[in-house]
Amino acid sequence: MLMSNSTGKLARLHYMANGFRLLAHGDHVVCAVTGEAIPLESLRYWSIDKQEAYASPAAATAAALGKTESRA
Repeated sequence: MLMSNSTGKLARLHYMANGFRLLAHGDHVVCAVTGEAIPLESLRYWSIDKQEAYASPAAATAAALGKTESRA
């Protein structure tokens, strides 16, 4: 198994309509609503306008409605 230099490292992304561009290498981003780490291979929800990631459809909806979920 190959070990990546980006294991456990926060990535920086530029979110676009059909994907994202990697600006700084890493293996995860942080949900803007819940604060949980989202592995890049699991990232499905983000805001182009706010340039932030969401861990779930519920978190994306909460952000769109201006609500926040508790960070556990």
